[in-house]
Order: sequence, then structure tokens, then C-alpha cells
Amino acid sequence: MKFNKEQISILIGTILGDAYLQKTGRNNARLRFEHGNKQKDYLLWKISKFPKLFQGKPKYLKRRHPISNRTYRYWRHQSNSTPELGKWRAIFYKEGKKHIPGDLTKLMKDPLTLAVWYMDDGYYYARDKVSYLYLGKIEKKEAENVKTTIKKNFNIFSKVLDKKQKGFALYFSPKETIELHKKISSYILPLFNYKISF
Repeated sequence: MKFNKEQISILIGTILGDAYLQKTGRNNARLRFEHGNKQKDYLLWKISKFPKLFQGKPKYLKRRHPISNRTYRYWRHQSNSTPELGKWRAIFYKEGKKHIPGDLTKLMKDPLTLAVWYMDDGYYYARDKVSYLYLGKIEKKEAENVKTTIKKNFNIFSKVLDKKQKGFALYFSPKETIELHKKISSYILPLFNYKISF
């Protein structure tokens, strides 16, 4: 199974974001999407972009957090297992843990990739007119790699912030937020209009 340009852009964006590539066998992997109850349409949009990869319908699940005792409701769907996804897992996972590839500048050239990652992990703080892209618990050099990639490929400047237990995040000033949102707004689904400034 080969992916087209749009599928590759979406795939890279969501692997960088919320998606999980599960190893299945020696060379294969499957793609897992999980989104909160209010983001079911987003999950369905992702699935619709890979019609040959997914079968059946997503599952509605409930999970009780062992510490806070809060109940989380979310949707999950898993793809078929394929060698092609196994190749992508080899790029984005090291010793079983997701990481930022060193050659990210070559992989992340399409604004659609940035838009999908932002829909997954981006945040717009309307009061201060600034944006954040949460990167998770990665190494600082990986966060700097993301910063450099976005600057080089999209001419958008950011600052790496250490959010402690949340991991690293990129901060975009009001000026750079405008540039970021200009670059990705045409790809943002209506569900996420609250994440952009116009």
C-alpha cells in the first residue's frame, strides 16, 4: 500500500501529534487514532483520508483515571497492519518510544502537515493572541529541531518552552501567531476554529 502526497502529509502530522503507530510483527505496524468525545468528527475526517487502510467503525470507550477518578470518554479506531506503516514507525520510533527524526526538515514541508499537528496539539490563547504547539516529553534537542524546521520551511519563528511535566512546547508571539495561522488556516477544520485567530 502506497500513500499519496496528501495522505503522507496528514500521516506525518498526526504521527507527530496524537496518533500511535503500534508494532505488529517484525516489519508491520498499525495506525491508532484516539480522540475525545467532542472530536469524533475529526477522527472520522482522518479515517476518510485513508479509505483503504481502515475497516469497520470507530469504538466509543470509557476509561476511569486511577488517580483523579475522572471518567474519560473517547473514540478509537485502528487501521489494518501494513509494511508501509512499519516503515513510518521505523522513522518516528526509537527503542519503542516516539521521537522527532533528525531529518524533520525533509519530512515536514507541507503546511498541511503543520496544520494537522496543530489541530492535534496546538493551542491558541485568545487573551494574549499567542499560540503554542505542545511537543510532549521529548529531548530538548528534538524540540529545537522542530523550532528550526518551522523556521526554515515556513519562515515562522518560535521559542522553545519547558513546560515541566507536560514536556516541551513551542511558543509563538502575537506576530508569529498571525503568520502561523495564515499558513495553516485553509486546512483547519471548522471544529477547530477556536484554535485560530481569524
